[in-house]
Amino acid sequence: MPIYEYRCADCGKRPSIFFRSLSAVEASPQCPNCGGRHLTRLISRTAQVLSEDSRLDRLSDSAGLADVDENDPKSMARWAKTMGGDELGEDFDQVVDEMGDAGADEPDDADDDDL
Repeated sequence: MPIYEYRCADCGKRPSIFFRSLSAVEASPQCPNCGGRHLTRLISRTAQVLSEDSRLDRLSDSAGLADVDENDPKSMARWAKTMGGDELGEDFDQVVDEMGDAGADEPDDADDDDL
């Protein structure tokens, strides 16, 4: 019973679509959000179960933060993708992608309320 992730070119959402069997997988499924048929299958994230101690150890390792520039949205987006996890919600990847896309193109006084 596969669950595939897609990106819809029509609405920009990232729906997950469940199929009852491998033979039931559609070549061009319909987006559950907008009904569009312009979906691209994505490679899904994998999950790694870590203990609380392991997570704290990873956070305390400053080598992972050496190349992070807190003033550069693209740098922060790369860091957020490495630190992200399933508990951050469905829209996390989309928000991080938007943050990275904003990058240096926006002026310093741009309104960042939507991030």
